[in-house]
Amino acid sequence: MNKAPLFTLPDQDGTLHTLADYRGKKVLLYFYPKDMTEGCTIEAEGFRDAWKDLATHSVVVLGVSVDSVDSHKKFCDKHALNFPLLSDEKKEVVKEYGVWVEKSMYGKKYMGIQRDSFLIDEEGTIIKHYVKVKPEEHPREVLKDVENMLCGALNRFQRRVPRDSGWVLRYAPTAQCCTRRGLF
Repeated sequence: MNKAPLFTLPDQDGTLHTLADYRGKKVLLYFYPKDMTEGCTIEAEGFRDAWKDLATHSVVVLGVSVDSVDSHKKFCDKHALNFPLLSDEKKEVVKEYGVWVEKSMYGKKYMGIQRDSFLIDEEGTIIKHYVKVKPEEHPREVLKDVENMLCGALNRFQRRVPRDSGWVLRYAPTAQCCTRRGLF
């Protein structure tokens, strides 16, 4: 597992965000090609709708594109987005994360953002890299992965705690995987 590259970028309101600001929380850093386009709107609205469930699991959503702060502001306002969109106009962060790639449309080659996401743990380590995601499915995919990770952690915790230890597990996450496995 690799450490996530550090960054400092402005959001739609001009507020600077650094990865260090989110230490102690998981971060979903999702890269998307362009504000106000169909696929990017679908993906952003999906994360908007999943935001509360992700926040329940201490996951912060940050979108990144090379659009301007003003463009992000209009996009956020038009679609009532409830998370920061970070502007990387200099293309430094997209290059650092390896998502600024050569693309092709109608035989014409150009440089642009590959629709990738990175799930980063509380210590700043990349725990999952999602490559060329489908905007319609990606928010649900991330939520499912986060819930499955939580279930795995609870399962490991339960195996370490002896039955006669006096400990009682009182937290029941919403993840369906836990109840299907019979953990509760």
